[in-house]
Amino acid sequence: MTNTIGLEILGYAASALIAVSLMMRSVVRLRLINLGGAAAFSLYGFLIGAYPVGILNLMTASINVYQLLRLRRRREIFCILEVRPESDYLRYFCEFQNKDIERFVPRFRLDPGSTTLALFVLRDLVPAGLLLGAIRGETLEVDLDYAVPQYRDLKIGQFLFDDQGDFFRSRGVREIVSDADVVEHARYLERMGFERVGDESQYRLTLS
Repeated sequence: MTNTIGLEILGYAASALIAVSLMMRSVVRLRLINLGGAAAFSLYGFLIGAYPVGILNLMTASINVYQLLRLRRRREIFCILEVRPESDYLRYFCEFQNKDIERFVPRFRLDPGSTTLALFVLRDLVPAGLLLGAIRGETLEVDLDYAVPQYRDLKIGQFLFDDQGDFFRSRGVREIVSDADVVEHARYLERMGFERVGDESQYRLTLS
């Protein structure tokens, strides 16, 4: 009886993982969660003697592993495209992504008059990220640091804050500060090397 209940739980968990994977916008997350679901379903199939189910899901899991390795090895090209703060495309982009932006930066409102730096991050020529802020003295005060959902794998942040130090220094920037209104955004900033300023929700990155 106990074994039967355990098998049922395994089957339901596998089904849930596969269903959740199909709701992921990020291809990498979709593949990872689907891999877990397929592996669990494969084990479930073999344990109950449903070998076609076990074999099919084993093949699905193998395909996910192959695709994840291919994505990992694929060389992507990142570059910065600076635009005017009053650019029509910038306004269209922010309007289109407005609801998603509000999840991470609830207080953000596009104000071209206060923005002195507007950078799109192109990923294989696709506008995958956006950084908006104002340069005051040697400090870049970030108003928006955003990545579109399908490219939300930290690579855009790593490109900006790890690889583009010379770009910011050429503008006289020696430190970058950003507020974090939600926990998820705070965790992202910490992973990018930002340090929390006192007990405030502000984070600072010093350019070496």
